[in-house]
Amino acid sequence: MSVGNASARPASPQRSLLARHPLISFFVMAYAFSWIVWSPWVLSEDGVGLLPYQLSGWTKGLLSAAAILLGPTLSGFIMTGITEGREGIRRLLHRIVLWRVGLRWYLFALIGIPVVMALGTLILPEGLASLLGLGPWYVLTYLSTYVLVVLLGGPLFEEPGWRGFALPRLQPLHGPLVGTIILGLLWALWHLPEFLVPAWAESSGGSSLLAIVKFVLIAIAFAIVTTWVFNNTKGSVFMSILVHASIDTFSIPVGGLGSPSAVGNSILLSFGVLALVLVVLTRGRLGYERYRQEEPYLATAPTLG
Repeated sequence: MSVGNASARPASPQRSLLARHPLISFFVMAYAFSWIVWSPWVLSEDGVGLLPYQLSGWTKGLLSAAAILLGPTLSGFIMTGITEGREGIRRLLHRIVLWRVGLRWYLFALIGIPVVMALGTLILPEGLASLLGLGPWYVLTYLSTYVLVVLLGGPLFEEPGWRGFALPRLQPLHGPLVGTIILGLLWALWHLPEFLVPAWAESSGGSSLLAIVKFVLIAIAFAIVTTWVFNNTKGSVFMSILVHASIDTFSIPVGGLGSPSAVGNSILLSFGVLALVLVVLTRGRLGYERYRQEEPYLATAPTLG
């Protein structure tokens, strides 16, 4: 009786609009929530200078964490609830903690990603010598930093939205490769307000159009690699978090090996080659067939933009 009553209850116009356009609604929410939270930092003297104050490092960190959490993750859960209800929320939570995926994927996420990035640094002057100079004790430093990046950085707070909500709907609508490119592009452009903060922009290669284009290409290459892992691990958001965290964590020592522009070139080269190899070897499917078998509900569900 309760089910019948619930289904008979008309949805509000706003809810119906969001349900008809889940992807558009998700990205609008993700951008709006994050950009609004980022705005005190971007508008301050640390950013474009429209407001006469500076923020402490602690405040900047708090705003950044809040912008990430309230952007893609909150939007992903809101839209999952609207489109799939409580059962959809349970499925999303299950995929966030889905860790039984096979040892080889952990090896790739935790070791393979740093190896790929390390190979890319060989084009930097003194890149090899600098990497060798990290020493064996760096492993302990890396592991502790990795845990902090997972818990406090972007991976844990972003992936439930990007890979938890958006990717499963982009793939059946546009195909795995095109859907991933769209996600990578929108993922990169979501960071645009940060390019208005000189310190952040400088660490990412600058705020020029060329630097932004390079950042977008790197994000697309990252997205292709992450989609391949996601599809081959039963749609595990948990593994997407680990891959994202490996990229962010190993970017810290790599970032000190040269100018931001040169480091960006090395990362683009290493991940660009890896992404191209994956596209060629999988013929652009990126393991999507396996994902369809493991998650037939999301892989075949009708999706509207």
